[in-house]
Amino acid sequence: MSEYSKNLLIGILAAVVFIACVALVVVGQRNIGPTGLLMMLAGLAGLLVLLGLYNRQYK
Repeated sequence: MSEYSKNLLIGILAAVVFIACVALVVVGQRNIGPTGLLMMLAGLAGLLVLLGLYNRQYK
């Protein structure tokens, strides 16, 4: 696997995870109660992990 293919695959995977995490936050906001809160927290945790992985390159 070439370096370009590897970077493209990682970028696509990160975009899919980002969309899924944002969707968790939006859907969790519509649900009132502990279920919605847990969905929003899971989405927030995923976004923070993505941010940490991105910032690790520039440390």
